[in-house]
Amino acid sequence: MEENKTDNKPIDLIAIAKSLWSQRKVYYKVLPATLIITYLLMVCIPRYYKCEISLAPETSGTSISGSIESLASSFGLSSLGKLNSTDAIYAEIYPEVVGSKNFIAELMTVDIKTKEGDVACNYFTYLRDHQKAPWWGYIRSFITELFSDTPRDTSSGKEKLSVFNLTKHQEMLFDAVKDKISCKYDKRTDIVYIVVKDQDPLVAAMMAEATSAKLQEFIIKYRTNKARIDYEYYKKLSETAKADYEEALVKYAASADAHTNTVLATYQAKLESMENDMQAKYNIYTAMNTQMQGAQAKLQEATPAFTVIESASIPHKPAGPKRMIMSILMTMLAAFVVTVRLLMKKEKAS
Repeated sequence: MEENKTDNKPIDLIAIAKSLWSQRKVYYKVLPATLIITYLLMVCIPRYYKCEISLAPETSGTSISGSIESLASSFGLSSLGKLNSTDAIYAEIYPEVVGSKNFIAELMTVDIKTKEGDVACNYFTYLRDHQKAPWWGYIRSFITELFSDTPRDTSSGKEKLSVFNLTKHQEMLFDAVKDKISCKYDKRTDIVYIVVKDQDPLVAAMMAEATSAKLQEFIIKYRTNKARIDYEYYKKLSETAKADYEEALVKYAASADAHTNTVLATYQAKLESMENDMQAKYNIYTAMNTQMQGAQAKLQEATPAFTVIESASIPHKPAGPKRMIMSILMTMLAAFVVTVRLLMKKEKAS
């Protein structure tokens, strides 16, 4: 029985190199052109700056449970902390909170100003009227507005936007905020990172501070909601009980002063009744005041603390775009494509 044998010809790298070298003029034309065109296109893209804040939120639970949770996270069991915690808002969903429309609507009213001082307005107006774009972005916007029947948004942005009925243009601005402001949670270290990118370094730092402050405010408001309601309730009862006691005290004192020399048994009984009523209202006031102070202590206990590890700082160097790196990568890609095309052309010719 005969076996078909295929000849495995070795690849002649020297021959390939000679063949490509003979076509070097193609590289001389394509590669410099690719480098120049890519760089010119990247120059049109506005530079942006990045500011990052890192903070460690307080976690509920004992130190033992915290140790067990850390041990579990090292084995990839990050959900153990959720089972141990009674909070519906835990650190792992902070990024979802920051990316929600309700949270973004709060950020839109933040007042900002640019580093040069030529722009001072709220964040909504800044995103709408003071953003740079590459030339093709202006062309696209012009064409979109030309064929769109939706009027341009003219709101001041000072009032909080209603997320229930956003316009198409407002939706676009909300999506732009999601690209500019992000929140990340490190399960291993329990650290929350807030990253803000913007075309102006001062705006990036100001919005990073505002995002951090509003996130802390949101978490504090959530975790202290029940304790705050209890405190307000007992505070109202305490104020009512104090007013009732003071009213009874005034009536008792006025009656006692008006009948200083009266020894009638009926009056003494009435005076004693008024004194008992005053004392009862005083006891109620004392009890309500004690409850109010206890609720105030619980409110303070429920208020979480945030440790700011790295605060906001105005960046001095742009974070992107990486014009030269992108140009070099595109040139390398062009060299690869040209090489493949030349080799395929040679293969067909042979």
